[in-house]
Amino acid sequence: MTAAESGGQSAAISTRLNWLRAGVLGANDGIISTAGLVVGVAGATTSRSAIMAAGVAGLLAGALSMAAGEYVSVSSQRDSEKAALDTERRELADSPEEELEELAGLLAERGLSESVAREAAEQLTERDALRAHARVELGINPDELANPWHAALASLVAFTVGALLPLLAIVLPGPSGRVPVTVVAVLVALTLCGVLSARLGGAPAGRSGRRGGDPGPYRGVSGIRQGPAPRWRWARDRRTCP
Repeated sequence: MTAAESGGQSAAISTRLNWLRAGVLGANDGIISTAGLVVGVAGATTSRSAIMAAGVAGLLAGALSMAAGEYVSVSSQRDSEKAALDTERRELADSPEEELEELAGLLAERGLSESVAREAAEQLTERDALRAHARVELGINPDELANPWHAALASLVAFTVGALLPLLAIVLPGPSGRVPVTVVAVLVALTLCGVLSARLGGAPAGRSGRRGGDPGPYRGVSGIRQGPAPRWRWARDRRTCP
């Protein structure tokens, strides 16, 4: 593999991991937060329209919040990367020899002999000094900085798709089957989300699927607990009133 091909592959992996991270986070948050919301509302009322209204409101608010949060977060990361590159550019202009020695030392720390590290540092500096220091010293690919729009769009779409699953699962069945169907749908959705993210990222699917399905039931239980108090508790409280 040539250096150009290696750099292109590294850039592609960086881009994929950027939107994959945002997408997985958005999908999981959409599934779990919307399930907790609609199950809590279903515990207080059997009105399908009320549950639908609450679910849609939560979907819209959550999707926009996730997209805005990802945009701000990744924009801050991109600004930090640009600032680090600007600092390195100034250092290369002010003290090129010291930077060359630093690059050779970093390459030697990675297992090269001092003579080979020095020669490699000189060749990399002649080709593109800033790129060499950015990759070796800063761990940044100057050609593929973090893109806030990619992260925001991935998070927005993933949250929306994830939120639709528990929303449809609780609206379509009758009142008696809403909560069980939603819990099962959430577990299945989280497991599939874990498997899909593993496939896209090249990781083992089995472990990711099990990990993805872990947090679902707890949020569902918390939603059920937000429903109205049982009749026996209301009667007990009435007897204790003065």
